[in-house]
Amino acid sequence: MAWSLTSWLLFLGAACASSRVESENTNGASNAALLDEARARMVREQLEARGVRDPRVLAAMREVPRHRFVPPDVIREAYDDTPLPIGHDQTISQPYIVALMTELARPTPTDRALEIGTGSGYQAAVLSRVVGQVFTIEYVPALAQRAAKALASYPNIVVREGDGYGGWPEHGPYDIILVTAAPETLPPALVDQLAPGGRLVIPIGATTSTQELKLIQKRADGSVVTDSITPVRFVPLVKGR
Repeated sequence: MAWSLTSWLLFLGAACASSRVESENTNGASNAALLDEARARMVREQLEARGVRDPRVLAAMREVPRHRFVPPDVIREAYDDTPLPIGHDQTISQPYIVALMTELARPTPTDRALEIGTGSGYQAAVLSRVVGQVFTIEYVPALAQRAAKALASYPNIVVREGDGYGGWPEHGPYDIILVTAAPETLPPALVDQLAPGGRLVIPIGATTSTQELKLIQKRADGSVVTDSITPVRFVPLVKGR
């Protein structure tokens, strides 16, 4: 649920080449073609152009229809290079951030993944195309219910309403954990639930300023290696339920 800071500048510079889908076209087949082309252009201009290279991640981004995870009033902006509001002070992340976080996790078809912060369900949908199983937790009840409906056709995704700060230990350990909201410090429970060799991608820092997107990898002996990736802006990770 975030912008990369450098992407703000790229977005402003590319405004004239917006991939916005015009809603005035009322022909269903034509609309479908426009949406397909907008999604393909999103992958070319927003992802491949910025260095996303994993072919399975790119294929997932081409396949998953982002317009089905946004409110009706912003469908015509579904493939723009920007996060979009989904209600309850939350957003669907910028496409580049979704692709970047997925690629950083180095997904394989047999991986078991945990997502903290389901939001619209879009990140979970993309992740489901490159791993074996996705468990995803959403704090806001209305968003959890909406995401569960949007993800009903994805058989390898399980959605739960609740506090994701402590993870979901019943289904761990996880090969991948993606966190789509920012805690000020790293939640120890998430590291505990990471399998040896597992990858945790998480923004960390105060939401009053920029955070740092981090890749945390657990070694076989239980120790971790942390790499800072890029400055980002995410909504806060809510703790308390």
